[in-house]
Amino acid sequence: MKALLRPAVTLFAALTVLTGVVYPLAVTGVSQLLFPQAANGSIVKVNGKAVGSALIGQQFSSPGYFWGRPSATGPFPNNAAVSSGSNLGPLNPALADAVKARIEALKAADPGNDKPVPVDLVTASASGLDPDISLAAAYYQATRVAKNRNLSIEQVKSLIEQHAKHPWLGGFGEPRVNVLGLNLALDEKR
Repeated sequence: MKALLRPAVTLFAALTVLTGVVYPLAVTGVSQLLFPQAANGSIVKVNGKAVGSALIGQQFSSPGYFWGRPSATGPFPNNAAVSSGSNLGPLNPALADAVKARIEALKAADPGNDKPVPVDLVTASASGLDPDISLAAAYYQATRVAKNRNLSIEQVKSLIEQHAKHPWLGGFGEPRVNVLGLNLALDEKR
């Protein structure tokens, strides 16, 4: 029995050190060396103060800001500690009620807007943390933001175009805009 136990314990200890200490330290070191901004959470700072992350959505509710995708994380929106979707299927009445309420909130914030509401403004992403919205969602909100900021619609559309991210290599992904980056650009326009 002792002949079997000693190699098993030795192997267990060696693998624990290798996979629990050496490997994580190596990955952390390489990521800090090659991708320090991403490895540290892509924190966005304004005047030295952290205002958010470029990789995690934040909730904006003021009509003078662009609104991001709804978040299904709990116990509060955009909780990076519990990334998750709502798990509500397309036939679930709770999802239909939530979408209807979100559409009503968008219409109440911009009563003159009769354009179709982009789907990403009323449905949560799979992670519940999406920091980006489609260009259609940004343009849908442009009139409301311009009016509440006393800016021309052309100025707001120009900001959207300046902050637009286009598909990688021309075909991977969808055109989108980071909501935090766009809202910070609006704050600079004051």
